[in-house]
Amino acid sequence: MAEVAFRNIQKSYAKTKIIHGITFDIAEGEFVVLVGPSGCGKSTLLRMIAGLEEITEGEILIDGRVVNDLDAKDRDIAMVFQSYALYPHMTVRENMAFSLRLRNADPSLTEERVNRSAKILNLDQLLDRFPRELSGGQRQRVAMGRAIVRDPKVFLFDEPLSNLDAKLRVAMRAEIKSLHHRLKTTTVYVTHDQIEAMTMADKIVVMHDGVIEQIGTPLDLFDAPANLFVAQFIGSPSMNVVKGQVSVAEGGQTVVSVGNAQWPVPIGSKVSSGSEVFYGVRPTDIYLTEAEQGIPATVVVVEPTGAETELLVKVGEDSLTIVIHGRTQVKPEQIVYLGVRTEKVHLFDASSQQRI
Repeated sequence: MAEVAFRNIQKSYAKTKIIHGITFDIAEGEFVVLVGPSGCGKSTLLRMIAGLEEITEGEILIDGRVVNDLDAKDRDIAMVFQSYALYPHMTVRENMAFSLRLRNADPSLTEERVNRSAKILNLDQLLDRFPRELSGGQRQRVAMGRAIVRDPKVFLFDEPLSNLDAKLRVAMRAEIKSLHHRLKTTTVYVTHDQIEAMTMADKIVVMHDGVIEQIGTPLDLFDAPANLFVAQFIGSPSMNVVKGQVSVAEGGQTVVSVGNAQWPVPIGSKVSSGSEVFYGVRPTDIYLTEAEQGIPATVVVVEPTGAETELLVKVGEDSLTIVIHGRTQVKPEQIVYLGVRTEKVHLFDASSQQRI
């Protein structure tokens, strides 16, 4: 296990800057997920840890040692790729042992490590098969086994589940997290799927356009997003956001007015009347209520999923998603009335988009 530290990391291709001065630390044994939309720089950052990309400026330290000028093979890391990267002419056993054989490791040590890794990943019965004889999930386990055999200081995962179907992704998420609990190896995991990030990470690093937007635990980011980008990126379905003006309604309650709708503001919010804000509320924090108490909305789509029902509604010009536990009798084009769990509302400054 090892700590990984980033100190003002920058990356440019010719005159185009991809990474803009990133600094943060990954503690020993921590499972950190780098998440963000395509093109945000997360895979580039991972490849710089691995030594597959040069660092334009700054330093990366592994276990307190600057690794900028070290070859990839000398960094004591193991990387699991999206494409599995297995040798098709080698058996599972040979694929898993290959890196140790390159180092001229003792054959008995190699066999011991391969057998141990195969047992951890339930690959014992597949050691003599070739990659073409395996399913996608089995191939990904072989790629993970090849990394485990090296017993590295740091595991790097580059979107390893994106080639798998939805059911298998869920199973493999649990498998990777369970593996981390057993091995306690420092892990850096890259994905654009925020569900993977939320369910697997000890700590999430949200990236956007080559900068870090926020770092925190999954629930920290969900409950207290630092800005509008994080608020809409973390959570599925994503947070509903409308833009409006703070005003005082009849009875003295502070609200955000959007057209004819008045959205309630949490008590104690530091907003002044007349200011422009983005008003955010998650789909699970809106509910159907009585006409005299709610905000009128028109149902557009009803999506029953069994345990829950997802509604797409329109309030004025704004489309909102609502998640209802259980089932509902509402139909498209029906008028419904919405209530909001006010204590769960998020407000963001309209100009800076930072949390208020």
